[in-house]
Amino acid sequence: MSGTDVRQETEDPGPGGYAAARLRLLTEGTRSGPPRRAALAGLTDDWLAGLFTAAVRRLPRPGGGRAEGGLDGVSLVAVGGYGRGELSPRSDLDLVLLHDGSDPAAVAALADRLWYPVWDLGLALDHSVRTPAEARRTAGEDLKVHLGLLDARHLAGDAGLTAALRTTALTDWRNQAPKRLPELRELCAERAGRQGELRYLLEPDLKEARGGLRDATALRAVAASWLADAPREGLADARRSLLDVRDALHLATGRATDRLALQEQDQVAGELGLLDADALLRQVYEAARVIAYAGDVTWREVGRVLRSRAVRPRLRALMGGGRPAAERSPLAEGVVEQDGEVVLARAARPERDPVLPLRAAAAAAQAGLPLSLHAVRRMAATVRPLPAPWPAEAREQLVTLLGSGRPTVDVWEALEAEGLITRLLPDWERVRCRPQRNAVHLWTVDRHLIETAVRASELARRVSRPDLLLVAALLHDIGKGWPGDHSLAGEIIAKDVATRIGFDRADVAVLSALVRHHLLLIETATRRDLDDPATVRAVAEAVGTPGTLELLHALTEADALATGPAAWSAWRGSLVADLVGRVRAVLAGDVPDEPEPAAPTAEQERLAVEAHRTGGPVLALRAQTEPVPDEERSGDPEPLGVELLIAVPDQPGVLPAVAGVLAVHRLTVRTAELRALRLPDGVDDEGTVLLLNWRVAAEYGSLPQATRLRADLVRALDGSLDIAGRLAERDAAYPRRRGWTAPPPRVTVAPAASHHATVIEVRAQDAPGLLHRIGTALEKAGVRVRSMHVSTLGSNAVDAFYVTTGAQAPLPGPDAASLAGVLEETLRG
Repeated sequence: MSGTDVRQETEDPGPGGYAAARLRLLTEGTRSGPPRRAALAGLTDDWLAGLFTAAVRRLPRPGGGRAEGGLDGVSLVAVGGYGRGELSPRSDLDLVLLHDGSDPAAVAALADRLWYPVWDLGLALDHSVRTPAEARRTAGEDLKVHLGLLDARHLAGDAGLTAALRTTALTDWRNQAPKRLPELRELCAERAGRQGELRYLLEPDLKEARGGLRDATALRAVAASWLADAPREGLADARRSLLDVRDALHLATGRATDRLALQEQDQVAGELGLLDADALLRQVYEAARVIAYAGDVTWREVGRVLRSRAVRPRLRALMGGGRPAAERSPLAEGVVEQDGEVVLARAARPERDPVLPLRAAAAAAQAGLPLSLHAVRRMAATVRPLPAPWPAEAREQLVTLLGSGRPTVDVWEALEAEGLITRLLPDWERVRCRPQRNAVHLWTVDRHLIETAVRASELARRVSRPDLLLVAALLHDIGKGWPGDHSLAGEIIAKDVATRIGFDRADVAVLSALVRHHLLLIETATRRDLDDPATVRAVAEAVGTPGTLELLHALTEADALATGPAAWSAWRGSLVADLVGRVRAVLAGDVPDEPEPAAPTAEQERLAVEAHRTGGPVLALRAQTEPVPDEERSGDPEPLGVELLIAVPDQPGVLPAVAGVLAVHRLTVRTAELRALRLPDGVDDEGTVLLLNWRVAAEYGSLPQATRLRADLVRALDGSLDIAGRLAERDAAYPRRRGWTAPPPRVTVAPAASHHATVIEVRAQDAPGLLHRIGTALEKAGVRVRSMHVSTLGSNAVDAFYVTTGAQAPLPGPDAASLAGVLEETLRG
């Protein structure tokens, strides 16, 4: 639709012409992005101006008649996003009816004739009616109002009135900048704390989150103060990218929303012509990173300017009016500190010193100072590539940077913002801003790698080669940018990167092994029977040496801690430490004995006799805690869970009954062992009692009483408690994502995982009663469960079941494959 067509269609100020033109503009496929936003703003401008003119003509004049000649001292002003001409399909119309106060009744009537047509069309309207003095006073009291006035734009009426308001608002903003800018910075920080970092969220708020559209608007306000300016390179493109995504989101949902929900991301990606939701998120994250970094640099500059303004008068008085020279403190060769930032020394020659970026970054991280934007840009523009392999100093500076703890994050971001990281490590490009579609992960892949290095720096004193630990932390997920198993792809990449960095052949082999096996310890510890010698021997063969085991242990902990709070706990740590101790013994030459059935404890015997005597289940609950060395003790030991011992006369259906009762009581199962116990000598009647040893934890709240658990277990075993029905009710109430379907379950047989049982591994969406369903299927298949190991991360459950025949032998191969197929079909149903 041309501009002429739009004007012809909206000459009548009634809503019909505007609505038709607006609909046509939003549904035509020829325009999108800035041209469509500008066209929508222009279309709306013409319509509102027409409404204003028609309303003024219909107003009664003092003394009778109509105000055919117009109404002096009144203007219609667009502010905020509409003032900037950035109208998305469902954006609010931010309007101020400005008047000189001479005829309040006429202005009130005019306002009604303006606002009601907007409301009649269902458009969101943020409106106010003010005199210039009222607008100025309100802006002085409300920072958000003042920010909106900075983008004031005349629509209709008295243009001089609008110009005066705009001039006054800008003048006040510049005069009050020393007070207003700290307020604005605090407002941005408070909003970031509430909404989070846009570039790491799976369902980000494009406007409110840090690095979003509000931050971009705040940077415009800083520039308008003339006190400081944001780095312009890439900023306009980043803002435009987020606006384009918001436009597509409005069109896809038909709602005025800034929240990019998971179920809408594929459709929004389609609107923008992107491959998929991952490509969409990566584009959003890239834009947010640019805006967030520009904000960091800008607010740092604002702080420096305000500090200098506060200090300069006193210094001038002391020095007789002369301008003081900035102090420069040497930090490293070619690197100095100046005014709270790390800058290049005057004698530095980046074009002759390819190690300078790493040296400057390491010095900044060690000093806990930011890298100057000017210094980073100068190095990016002039520095030569490092030779391959890198000189020893470059490798040492990289390790120093990675080992500097939390300051490493901001320094790395500064290098990344100017493209220096991908020059040093070209493989970084594939993981940069890559989303991780797992709620357990707090970060994108690239930020997770840096966070892992930060965590690894805290564990560096536990290992003999901290340099290898830190580099492995940086590279352990580098394969996530490639198809297939990221550990296998990462092993190849790590070998190439380590060689290029300059490690010798032996170190390269260790680094590639660490990347290849970085999930080995945590997966084995939480999903396998550690009492089975085959488990320990398999890990020992994969690790190879005590030194590699030591590094892998620290890397495992750093990786989990950097993933998020759900990925590491005292329980997981204790399992990994147990596994490491067993593997260390094997690597030292100790041969693990074949497991023999452990003699029952006195408590187990007591429970077994009681179960046999009563003919029903008996149980005991006992809290488990992590032992803490005296020198590290601070408060109570951390709980590892609760040990639940159950003894019940041998009968069908015990496993599904117990699993169902635990699910009904909202108890999470971590591990479980089942064994048949012959009654001890001295008991009159012969018989077998099943002994179940579970480690459980409450989903929330306190643990149920043992008497209630026993009562429900009795009812479950005799059939009077409808476990399936109770769990179905819970499942129906279980929160689900709208428009999202869980990946299908996968059941596999782990070959050679044990010499004494067949290991069946189940990967499925976690849900109430999952173990009950699996237990029921195993019961129907006629197999015995020797033990099971449960691992749940976020919504994904990975459970391993050690099953045997009735004769306590592993299942034959065909039977094991058939059982896996039956389980998978059961879970799919």
